[in-house]
Amino acid sequence: PDMRPAPPQRTGGGAWVTPPARQASLIGPTRLRLLAEEHDVNEVGWDDPTLALLWRYNLHYFDDLNAADAASRRDWQRALVRRWQAENPPGMGTAWAPYPVSLRVVNWIKWALGGQALEPALQHSLAVQARWLTGRLEWHLLGNHLFVNAKALLFAGLFFEGPEAERWLATGLRILRRELPEQILADGGHFERSPMYHALALEDLLDLLNVIAACACAASPALEWVPELQARSSAMLRWLRCLRHPGGDLARFNDTAEGIAPSTDDLEDYAASLGIAAKPLCASGTLHLQPSGYVRMTRGAAVALLDLAPIGPDYLPGHAHADTLSFELSLTGRPVLVNRGTSVYGDGPRRQIERGTAAHNTVQAGGENSSEVWSGFRVGRRARPLDVVVDGFAAAAAHDGYRHLRERPLHQRNWTLEETSLLVEDRLVGPDGQPVAMNAVARFHLHPGLSLLPSGPRSWVVMANTEPVASAEVAHGEAGVELWEHALRFGERVPAVTLAVTLQASRAVVRWRWNT
Repeated sequence: PDMRPAPPQRTGGGAWVTPPARQASLIGPTRLRLLAEEHDVNEVGWDDPTLALLWRYNLHYFDDLNAADAASRRDWQRALVRRWQAENPPGMGTAWAPYPVSLRVVNWIKWALGGQALEPALQHSLAVQARWLTGRLEWHLLGNHLFVNAKALLFAGLFFEGPEAERWLATGLRILRRELPEQILADGGHFERSPMYHALALEDLLDLLNVIAACACAASPALEWVPELQARSSAMLRWLRCLRHPGGDLARFNDTAEGIAPSTDDLEDYAASLGIAAKPLCASGTLHLQPSGYVRMTRGAAVALLDLAPIGPDYLPGHAHADTLSFELSLTGRPVLVNRGTSVYGDGPRRQIERGTAAHNTVQAGGENSSEVWSGFRVGRRARPLDVVVDGFAAAAAHDGYRHLRERPLHQRNWTLEETSLLVEDRLVGPDGQPVAMNAVARFHLHPGLSLLPSGPRSWVVMANTEPVASAEVAHGEAGVELWEHALRFGERVPAVTLAVTLQASRAVVRWRWNT
């Protein structure tokens, strides 16, 4: 580690806008609740190998410095920051992995810009962290990891001044120049196709606009990036509106969970405070986000969100699920059909279940996954969307994710959204276009709190306690009810039910109805 004195802190500049606040995680002087799991630093230390790596990562982010009601915990926070600095020698342990370093640098600087003076020892530590990061940029991972590395160097380069700070800034800008057009697609979507990581990336861009306005001097090269960041932020905000339910929940495509990124409403407010606006969504109609591959249909009481997308960039599918041709449905603002979400990372069996096809509102053929998800963040064979057609309130597509099976089937799916119903039709066909005889199941996962009450031999009523919400009519296929666990957020799962429809003669047809 380079232990030279820190550069001087930059003085002057503009006003700092308070960013969205995370949920408080410091619940005692040394006790933290992260990812629905509580531990005390006095008991587990800073790098207990028995704890999940993701929990240890979060321990070193220091998100609580800028969380809700942070002022009431200032003494705890300052004592814990000092303790971290004393007990985590430079270069040692999880604390100094590039990703935690990046998020911690940004959080400490946000804390300082929000009015908390950094004493000399902490300024020195901040500079040491920026130097350490400069030599360990995550080019081997790319994606959101490399982007937050660049963000941290931009923050450090603008917070400090002098030749070394200018080098940090220049490095961050070089990465930004390379990665921004790669990671943000033409429709504003983040290229990893995760609404959660998209929201985090939007927050990153808004934070960059914020720190440039607060810290950049008149001659700073960072100012040249303001128009580009503004335009990208506006497009990203509109994309995020498209991929959320009317009640505010993000669509659970790929790795997505609530409580990690700021809410869409908080990002809307943050963007507005920085002068960023986005074109509003239409009250009714279909929006096809072709570059990223998603469709939003709004008609009457219903909002349907369709996944016609590739699982992500071919060189970076780590946050992908085997969810091709899945969808979600909201009625009168209430999510009704949802994918099962993400509650864990790592290599365990739960991670495999949550990434698997069966955990999504699509068809599983031959007991296989449509994309070969394996380990914690790996994908082998992956489904490719084919023959995508979106016409008004009708959409059709296929994918070839089961081509490695003996029957080489294509999964074809059609959606038709009407005033009071959604018709979903699935087929499995061979290379010659003829039906393929094989075991296949179309699953429709209900939001937690909803239940299925039989109303006939091939029909069910969707109930919220004693209130009917919708009905399901199985026109073709053999249906039954399965019990699942739904991931509310990381570390939190609750019981939920699923309508599972076995394809007959390679076909299933289900109509979801509701009363306006």
